[in-house]
Amino acid sequence: MISKKRAVIIAVLLVLVTSASTFVFSNMIQISLKDKVIITQSEYNDLASVYRKYSKNILLEDIVKEYYLRDVDEDVLLEGQLKGLFSAIEDPYSVYMTKDEFKSFMEHTKGVFGGIGVYVAPGDDNLITVVSPIEDTPGERAGIKPGDKIIKVDGREFTADKMDEAVKHMKGEPGTEVLLTIMRKDLEGNSQIFDKNIKREEIRIKSVKSNMLKDNIGYIRIISFDDFTYNDFMAHLKELQNKGMKGLVLDLRNNPGGLLDISAKIADELMGEGTIVYTETKKKEREYLKSDKNKLGIPLTVLVNEGSASASEILSGALQDTKEGTIIGTTTFGKGVVQRIKELSDGSGFKITVSEYFTPNGRNIQGIGIEPDIIVEIPKDVEQIGVENLEEDTQLQKAIEVVKEKINK
Repeated sequence: MISKKRAVIIAVLLVLVTSASTFVFSNMIQISLKDKVIITQSEYNDLASVYRKYSKNILLEDIVKEYYLRDVDEDVLLEGQLKGLFSAIEDPYSVYMTKDEFKSFMEHTKGVFGGIGVYVAPGDDNLITVVSPIEDTPGERAGIKPGDKIIKVDGREFTADKMDEAVKHMKGEPGTEVLLTIMRKDLEGNSQIFDKNIKREEIRIKSVKSNMLKDNIGYIRIISFDDFTYNDFMAHLKELQNKGMKGLVLDLRNNPGGLLDISAKIADELMGEGTIVYTETKKKEREYLKSDKNKLGIPLTVLVNEGSASASEILSGALQDTKEGTIIGTTTFGKGVVQRIKELSDGSGFKITVSEYFTPNGRNIQGIGIEPDIIVEIPKDVEQIGVENLEEDTQLQKAIEVVKEKINK
């Protein structure tokens, strides 16, 4: 093996070697750069192979710099090459991010950011698909719905492979406006295209809300899984328990997911001893997240819909497979892969799909979703769900009914 320092020196020298150069070697080659560095024929061949592999990149970069009509920023060229590297694997969840993009991305896990308040994901049609609007944000108030396709931002077309760039344009200073062009299918399956002009706000996500309903049935809604969600969930849960809660409705509808470990910690509070979820890499390496013997121990129903994704599906899948909760609603989004997020030394970063996850019974729900134990549709004309619109929220009504039945058994 060649030391890092030697490899750098030799690589620099190799870049200076043209295709017309000819060398004669015996068993050893001596290359000088201030001090003498000795490498073997095998080491040189390895480095020459690396040079040949990337020589086209070097050539084309030089051509762009020399002949392109406009001035070119070398840093922009480099960023473009790195983005292309991730784009080439054709995984919409794997992406390289510049320093500004990575900072913006990480703000979402902190629960505070400036924008319109919608979560999006790449669709199978390569269109930017709304997973869910965040409750009480400009996006929700503008009537954006799960399943909507965002095809333009301020008149500029975007597809799913440019989703992070589109999100960057949607975010911005509170008080400024952004124009979204939305494509939505009507009841007959026909596509309608229309514009929404939305004023940005500072989005402060309150990831957990709760109420005590009639008959001492608790209701907890988890909007997303961020850094604060577990502590907030426990505070709401204990408050309901102190009020004499006999059963619980857990609402994960329109929850696009978030941090896997936070979702697992909440699952640990609700279910008994067993597997919460396990992940598997391409090398078939598995990692298990397990819960202990302690559990909530009261009747539990879980509400999901097509806007419930990722970490929401991990939680609902664990409760369904272990029969700790009855899942009610409509089939979930179907995101069954896990990304690793890494910040680089210069502040840029990346996320890359490293594994897929499986529910306790070994189900992978990528592209499939979790089918509820009891399927209940929301009427098409109902715009608001939750305790504020209990009279029209047929899914919540059913969840309460099932909890009552369990209590009375």
